Amino acid sequence: MNQTNPMNSCLSLQIDDGIAIITIDVKGETMNTLKDGFADEARDIFSRVKSDSTIKGAVVISGKPDSFIAGADINMISDVQSAEEASDLSRLGHVNMNAIEHCGKPVVAAIHGPCLGGGYELALACHARIVSDDKKTILGLPEVMLGLLPGGGGTQRLPRLIGVAKALDLMLTGRQVKALKAYKMGMVDEIVPQPILLQTAIEKVKGLLNGKKNRPRKLTLQDRLLEKNPVGLSLVFSQALKTVLSKTKGNYPAPIRIIECVKTGLKQGLEKGCALEAKRFGELAVSPESRQLIGIFQASNDLKKESFVEDEQVTARSIKNLGILGGGLMGAGIGFVSLDRADCDVRVKDLNQEGINAARKHIYDQYAKKTKRKSMTRSQANQQMARFSGSTSYDGFAKADLVIEAVFESLDLKRQMVQDIEKNCRRDTIFATNTSSLLVTDIAKGAARPGNVIGMHYFSPVEKMPLLEIIVHEGTDDCVTASAVELGRKQGKTVIVVKDGAGFYVNRILGPYMNEATWLTQEGIPFDQIDKAMLQWGFPVGPIALLDEVGVDVAYKTEANLIHAYGERMKSSGAGEKMIADGRLGKKVKKGIYLYGGKSKEKKIDPEIYKLLDITPNKTMPPEQIAERCILPLVNEAVRCLEEGVIRCARDGDIGAIFGIGFAPFRGGPFRYIDALGADQIVQKLQNLEAKFGERFKPAESLLKKAKTGEKYYS
Repeated sequence: MNQTNPMNSCLSLQIDDGIAIITIDVKGETMNTLKDGFADEARDIFSRVKSDSTIKGAVVISGKPDSFIAGADINMISDVQSAEEASDLSRLGHVNMNAIEHCGKPVVAAIHGPCLGGGYELALACHARIVSDDKKTILGLPEVMLGLLPGGGGTQRLPRLIGVAKALDLMLTGRQVKALKAYKMGMVDEIVPQPILLQTAIEKVKGLLNGKKNRPRKLTLQDRLLEKNPVGLSLVFSQALKTVLSKTKGNYPAPIRIIECVKTGLKQGLEKGCALEAKRFGELAVSPESRQLIGIFQASNDLKKESFVEDEQVTARSIKNLGILGGGLMGAGIGFVSLDRADCDVRVKDLNQEGINAARKHIYDQYAKKTKRKSMTRSQANQQMARFSGSTSYDGFAKADLVIEAVFESLDLKRQMVQDIEKNCRRDTIFATNTSSLLVTDIAKGAARPGNVIGMHYFSPVEKMPLLEIIVHEGTDDCVTASAVELGRKQGKTVIVVKDGAGFYVNRILGPYMNEATWLTQEGIPFDQIDKAMLQWGFPVGPIALLDEVGVDVAYKTEANLIHAYGERMKSSGAGEKMIADGRLGKKVKKGIYLYGGKSKEKKIDPEIYKLLDITPNKTMPPEQIAERCILPLVNEAVRCLEEGVIRCARDGDIGAIFGIGFAPFRGGPFRYIDALGADQIVQKLQNLEAKFGERFKPAESLLKKAKTGEKYYS
């Protein structure tokens, strides 16, 4: 066996019976990423594969236990200073991918663990791809999530492998797929158990040497109609562009550039497609949108390393048995993410069997969706469902490590539940409240062990919303905080820890935003015009539609708490009282501001709402002005939260706003938004509005200081 393994090298090569085994192992990292210097090593390695007559073919495999290549090192991209510099990175990638594809000998990628971005582009350049059937194995080209496009030939090779429509769907959404799904889509050639991955890859090399071909792509009738004639292909591209513009409102340039690169490559050839890919990659890498999205990605990664406790000796408890009080949608959603992602046994308590059955059905339906998408088998789903149980009493709760309550917003009820858990569970059982409006401090009052009480504020629907806001009161034990954080991460959540206070952080900044929308309606601005302006600005849903989604009664109760804590600046126009009196609670009762129950997919405002609120919707306002009116109170309140220590830093505030309320990601969050415009400009706008509308636009003190000094929240 001939082996080459230079000191500090990312790549090593050993020859076994004429097959080169190329192992990727980035030293000092838990996952492989394509770092600076990787390209030079890859060029040398594949130059040897090509020129060495003793080498008949090669297998590329990872030296990490659970990672192939997770993508390019994001710091390498964020450090570039010009579009040309970024384009050079892409061109270098093309040279290396071409070296693999054209080395004259079969090269097979043996994939176990994440194979994403540049990692999957490397696999695409190989002549075959074998994957492990392990749940850790995922594949995709998620660059669009960072405001980029695949820069290593991905926009060219993936459409040729699996077809244009499927390739565009993957690249435009950034969707990552598991091994079985990837196999069915044609992204890989074989799927095998991980212990025989390497041997299967070696046999695949030998098979290719002997003239065996990869399984052919199966063309459906739709594939033939849409992709095998110019008219059909043109339809695919036009529909993709239409969908992109509908979803992004033109705020994100990367999806449009991806479509352009794919189209160019298929019409003018791979070489010209790659040339355009490199050019567009460079332009996108230095765009404001990509810079902000990369900043969010880096901030999210930093958050994953945070302990959120001062004592570094404190360790999180292992949460294996989870109790949930309340079988409604929130409780069921928490139950599902705990079963599916956090590896917990889940027991739900509800007042009656109907509530337990409803929770069980909700969880079952979520697994049914997964089996339908082929991301898991029915047998695996049944095994997970077997870990769910329910009770109308506290029977079975004695072994609970943590109990989450998700019931009606009643302080007396929640306090009673704390006492019940203290009586029926272990002394160290953690009690987490999912309250969205009550103070955790108040819920913990009267508890025998208040240090075990913490807030875990989930957002609905729990299965989809990425944020978990953990609220600590002054007496919360550090171990309890660490344990809640660890559970949240295992549930797949991005976690921020905030100080107890009315509205916590997310609902506190959301209040002024939604309130200002109601003030605009009082000036005669139509409801739907406000929503359209905020969608154009970058929110996934407008404030009026969100009010219907949340529930007018819930919003009204939250507003009362915020006014009590922070004064008149938290007051809305007062429309909520009239709507509640008229039974207009929103979507949940099919009666709110929008009409419900019609056949049309386009949502329309109920004209009766204007009569009820005595509004004449006869005014217009530029979308930019509407957005400014709604956004400025939000960012101003975020600054106050930082002043008061509700959030620990600007980064946490930006992540909370983006993942909690859908603040436009390409704008970076409230604090990066202030930095981009300049604190002096924000203050000037606020003061102009304060002169016209009063206290709700009064600038926060620290914002005034930033305006004077020119200091930014991010260096």
